[in-house]
Amino acid sequence: MFGVVLIIVDIVLVIVDLSLMTRSRDVGDVLETVSLIISLFFLTDVLLRVYVEGFKVYFSSRLNIIDACIVVITLVVTMIYTFSDLTGASLIPRVVTFLRFLRIIILVRVFRLASQKKELEKVTRRMVSENKRRYQKDGFDLDLTYVTDRVIAMSFPSSGKQALYRNPIRQEGGPFLQSRREDPSFRAGGRTLPSEQEGGPFLQSYSTCYFLSNSFVCVHLRDMLKYTAGVREWMAADPKNIIAIHCKGGKGRTGTLVCTWLIDSDQFESAQDSLDYFGERRTDKSRSSKFQGVETPSQSRYVGYYEVMKTKFNRQLPPEQSLKIKSIRIHSIAGVGKGNGSDLKVKIIVRKKLVFLCVCAKQENCTVFPDAGTNSVVISLQEGPVVNGDVKVMFESSAGLPKGYEDCPFYFWFNTSFIENNRLVLSREELDNPHKAKTWDLYKEAFGVTLSFSEP
Repeated sequence: MFGVVLIIVDIVLVIVDLSLMTRSRDVGDVLETVSLIISLFFLTDVLLRVYVEGFKVYFSSRLNIIDACIVVITLVVTMIYTFSDLTGASLIPRVVTFLRFLRIIILVRVFRLASQKKELEKVTRRMVSENKRRYQKDGFDLDLTYVTDRVIAMSFPSSGKQALYRNPIRQEGGPFLQSRREDPSFRAGGRTLPSEQEGGPFLQSYSTCYFLSNSFVCVHLRDMLKYTAGVREWMAADPKNIIAIHCKGGKGRTGTLVCTWLIDSDQFESAQDSLDYFGERRTDKSRSSKFQGVETPSQSRYVGYYEVMKTKFNRQLPPEQSLKIKSIRIHSIAGVGKGNGSDLKVKIIVRKKLVFLCVCAKQENCTVFPDAGTNSVVISLQEGPVVNGDVKVMFESSAGLPKGYEDCPFYFWFNTSFIENNRLVLSREELDNPHKAKTWDLYKEAFGVTLSFSEP
């Protein structure tokens, strides 16, 4: 709409310019400057579209070619008219009139912009999905990937404003699955992870789908086993059945469950191989080399847990182990916050409940021991909590540390059944948020966390 308004303004300027047989130099300069700015804006618009869509994709459309030609020709004419000495009508009246009139061809762009609403939505969705592999067949253009011929990974089918930049449920997300369902060789089941949109259109649209509601970034071990048991039953019922798994962006949480199923179904033996395969399938390297697989360390850790549950515990939960958290050591603390741990707040969460909170600045429920010699700090917990099962440890800072996922500087998940020798040692690359290379100016290579436990 902004583009259309500019076009109308430019046309008005041309009409005014044509109607003024004589004009002052100042008025002429204003008209020409405004018209030139508008032309440069449209050139920028075209260049940005080429950048977003790619040169080959953009110029594969005849309308785009015409549009680009109109913009370039209009800019050239405007520049000639602005910077040349053709303002004297008495010198070359026919050329001047022709150049003035030629600028009106930008009116064609009104019709081009009016037809671009759907194209704009597609471009926006491609930008949001970045270089995730998309399904672009049979008239569809969806953030959706066939990981295998029976497993689909996709972003959330959305409605309302979200449909502008994610898979639209009514226009594309629903019709795609419906069109596949009409094929006798296709039956779909779905899982929604997590229940961010619970009760939304997707849950109402597919009576054949079954769902796992989970508000955690990491899928808990018990839920993993329920999920794989349900998928095994669904897949065994008919060799034509498939599953469609999605979270919000169709990457981290979706990838966690896709990889879990790949291990459970014997398509991969190791967690790392399944994670690598999912990343390869989900990433469109023709657009960018950015990895679109499971990146959050805690999610990868839980895929590894499932590998152990399958191979060592016959798809059963491992023996429960209750442990008391005694202390937390943070390595290479210099430069992180105040550099001595005094700005940190530690939260320990089990089954959605905050079971322990310590505020280092006030020595509340803890005692802080900075160790400059080893560039570390030990946070000794007073009456540390006894934890069992899936545990989340979050670190907040009053010193303005940049926040990432979970709205905190760094955090991690673990399961007590996998703790050995009463210690959990996590390097920088195994902590959620510091694992990202863009944070490494702050979190140095030796940064890490060690949890020490004792028997309850």
